[in-house]
Amino acid sequence: MIYVAAYCRVSTEREDQTNSFESQQRYFREYIRRTDGFELYQIYAEEGISGTSTKKRKAFNRMIEDAREGKFQMILTKEISRFARNTLDSIYYTRELKRHGVGVFFLNDNINTLDPDAELRLTILSSIAQEESRRTSERVKWGQKRRMEQGVVFGSSMLGYDVQNGQIYRNEEGAKVVCRIYDKFLLEGKGTYVIAKELQEEGILPLRAKRWSSSVILRILRNEKYCGDLVQKKTYTPDYLTHEKRYNYGEEEYVIVQNHHAPIVDREVFNQVQVILDSRAKKIASKERESSRYAFSGKILCGRCGKYYIARARIRKDGSTYLVWRCYHRETDVEESNENEKVGDNIDENKRVGNGIDKGCIFSCIKNEELVEMIKKITIQLPIDKKKFMVQMMELLKRCLDREEGSKEIQDRLVEIEEEQKRLLHAYRKSYITEAEFVAAREECRQEEERYKSISRRDSKDNALVSEVEITLDMAKADNNNLNDKVMEERVESIKGILQDIIYGVGFNDTVCQEIVERIVRIALDTYDVYYKGLPGGWRVYWVEEGRKTGY
Repeated sequence: MIYVAAYCRVSTEREDQTNSFESQQRYFREYIRRTDGFELYQIYAEEGISGTSTKKRKAFNRMIEDAREGKFQMILTKEISRFARNTLDSIYYTRELKRHGVGVFFLNDNINTLDPDAELRLTILSSIAQEESRRTSERVKWGQKRRMEQGVVFGSSMLGYDVQNGQIYRNEEGAKVVCRIYDKFLLEGKGTYVIAKELQEEGILPLRAKRWSSSVILRILRNEKYCGDLVQKKTYTPDYLTHEKRYNYGEEEYVIVQNHHAPIVDREVFNQVQVILDSRAKKIASKERESSRYAFSGKILCGRCGKYYIARARIRKDGSTYLVWRCYHRETDVEESNENEKVGDNIDENKRVGNGIDKGCIFSCIKNEELVEMIKKITIQLPIDKKKFMVQMMELLKRCLDREEGSKEIQDRLVEIEEEQKRLLHAYRKSYITEAEFVAAREECRQEEERYKSISRRDSKDNALVSEVEITLDMAKADNNNLNDKVMEERVESIKGILQDIIYGVGFNDTVCQEIVERIVRIALDTYDVYYKGLPGGWRVYWVEEGRKTGY
C-alpha cells in the first residue's frame, strides 16, 4: 500500500477559480480511489496563493515537512505550474523529496520524478512555466498602470477618505480631523509631536495605528491626496518571483492625476505646509538644528545602517538624568517593549533580531560620559605636535569667550517674541492680516526665537573650564596701563597651563569634544573610528562601555 498526498492550488479567489479549486480536490480523491495500491493520506490545498515563490505557501511547506517525516510516499499534482512556477524551486524540492524516497507525479505532464529522465523533462517544462509567470506579471502590471492613468484608485481607505471599488469618497468625520491637523501645524505653529500628543489626549483615534505619533502626523501632512491629487506607483515589485515590494525612488515612473477628487485642504495650504516641512528637512540633513545643542550632535554615524545617532535623556534610580546616544534607525524601529532596555546591555545580535526585540539597528546606546572619556584617552595618546595643538585650543577658547553676553536680555526678548506670536494669531483670527502675512511673520518669530534659544543653551552650559579661562582672559584684555609685563606673562602662562591640562586629559568636557571632534563612526558594538578636526586620517578605538566591563 502506497500512501499518497495530493497538492492543488489556485492563484486567485475569483468564482471561476474557486470552482476549479473544488474540482481539483474532487478529481484527486476519485483518482486515488480508482488506482490500485493507492491510499489517500491528505489533500494539501491552497487558494489565492501565487506559485512563483514557496515562502507564503503554508500548505505546501507543511506537505514538504510531512514528506520528510515519511508520512507518505507519493505526491500527486495536476501540473508543474500548480507545484511551482519557479524553476529553482521545482528542481530543489523534487530532489529533496526524492532524497527522502518521495516521488512527485505531475498528471497532465506525465512526469514521475522517480523516473531516470524526469529531471531533464521537469527542467524544460518548469522553465516554460516560469516564463509564463513572467509574461503574466508583465500583463498585470501593464493593465494596472492603464487603470491608474484612468483614475482608478489602488489602495485602501485613509483618514478622511473611503476607498471602494477603485473610487475615493470623502469621509466628513475623518476630514474634520485632517483639517485640524493642518490648522495646528500651519496656523498655530505646532510640531508633529505636539499635535500627536494633543489628539491622543482628546481621545481621537487614528485610522490604523494604535496611537498617534509624529510619523503618523507627518504622513498626513505629506499626503497629496488631501489637496485632491492622486499619485500612484509609490511602490513597485522588481522581481516577479519573490513579489517583494520596494519604495519607488524613481526606478519607475509615477502615475500622477491632478485634481482627481474633492480636496480636504486647499492646495495653497498644502503647498505652504510642504515648504515648511522641506525647510525643516534640509536643516536636519545639514545638521543645523542639532549642531550646537549637544557636543556630539550630527557627529556620530552608525557604520551598520548609515544613520546618525541622536541624543536621548535617561533617568537614573536616584532621579538624576544623563544623556545617551542611540542610532536613529534603532530609535524609529525599536519596539515599545524595548524602551526599558538597560543602556549598555550586551545582547547577542542574532538573539536580538531573532526574538524581535529590535526591528532596526542592533547597536545599543552609549552614554555621553563614556564618549567624553573615550575622546579624552585618545587625545592623550595622539601622536601630534603638542605646540600646534595648543595653538588650536587657544583659538577654541577665544571663540568660547566671544559668546554674546546678557542672558537677562535674551530671556526678556524670548518673552517678547512669545507675546508677539500671540498678537499675530489674534490678528489673523480677527482677519486683521491675511494668511500669507501671518505665516511669514510667524516664521520670522520662530527663527528669531530659535536663534536666541540656541544662544541661551550655550550660555547656560556648566562649563568650569571656559569660566576659568574667561576670568583669565578678561583680566588679560584689561587696559595695558593697569597691567605690567609680569602680570600679563602670568596670565598667558595660566592659559597655557589650562591648555596643557586639556592635552593630558585634565578638565576635559563636552565643549572641548564639540570643538575638536569631526565625527565618530561606530563600526561594531565595541569598535569606533574617531576623526579629529584638522587632523588627517582617523583612529580606531576598541572601547568597552562601563557597566559591562572596562577596557580600552
